[in-house]
Amino acid sequence: MFQIVQAALDPRVLKSELARDTCGACVTFEGWVRDNSNGRKVAQLEYEVHRELATKEGERVIAEASKQFEIELARCRHREGLLKIGECSVWVGVSAPHRDAAFAACRYIIDEIKQRLPIWKKEYYKDGDSGWVNCEHCTPRRSGEPDIAVSSQEC
Repeated sequence: MFQIVQAALDPRVLKSELARDTCGACVTFEGWVRDNSNGRKVAQLEYEVHRELATKEGERVIAEASKQFEIELARCRHREGLLKIGECSVWVGVSAPHRDAAFAACRYIIDEIKQRLPIWKKEYYKDGDSGWVNCEHCTPRRSGEPDIAVSSQEC
């Protein structure tokens, strides 16, 4: 299940939805609003979303992960609107019988969500300026790179 939400995300509550007796692994990812970006002090973020398209594509990503990896359940929530420093902006959770599948599916879901969904991020800086941010500087995973490797650039 994929959802766009305006309310704050509570990772503990979201994680509780993943519990299954058949699963030996639960992997979650939390994206938080940080106070800096490319050397600039950030005051807050705003996410603008094409809700209908984002929801359809998010559901497609979850379905792909479910087919590609041996997992029992996958969930993703993404915020929209204004967010303060420290708030959780995106949450992904996967439960599976084994950890390898849970890690791989969680990584797949967050990577695909960030690349494919019509969600735009605007940063508001402490100096009063603001700007829309894109992921042109992000480095896609290279062939042969381990599934859990972290890109050299943050998105």
